[in-house]
Amino acid sequence: MHKSNGGLGFKDLTAFNLAMLGRQGWKFLTEPDSLVSRMFKAKYFPNTFLTATIGHNPSYVWRSILRARFIVRGGARWCIGTGENIRILGELWILNGECIDHNIAGAQYVREVTINNLMLPTEKKWNEAIIRQGFSVDLADKIMTTPLIAQV
Repeated sequence: MHKSNGGLGFKDLTAFNLAMLGRQGWKFLTEPDSLVSRMFKAKYFPNTFLTATIGHNPSYVWRSILRARFIVRGGARWCIGTGENIRILGELWILNGECIDHNIAGAQYVREVTINNLMLPTEKKWNEAIIRQGFSVDLADKIMTTPLIAQV
């Protein structure tokens, strides 16, 4: 109901609930040292919230937060610093929010490889020779236009 009629003013309570659950998932990513994040991480996701599974005997809260994870995935993007924690495949790290699919040719060779292997070790630049050798022309162009964030 509208606020003037005594309601809360929400047009779609389900969408609002998903937004609030998604916000909690976002806090797992952006505030990993908070007490709630540490508790959920210890119980449900040893690595990252974005790749967590439902697990064994999940709580209602955890199942609800996982149900809203698509909202977080839809807006989350990696900023590439050293690239040591970002895998080449399956992560949203390319400039326009794309990821490199596990089904590309040669995926078996880079399944667990991180993107720091695509960078020059002494400079904050992409290693164009390796990228052009390992990926298709359009994908290599997308990688080369993805910005690298300077470390502070």
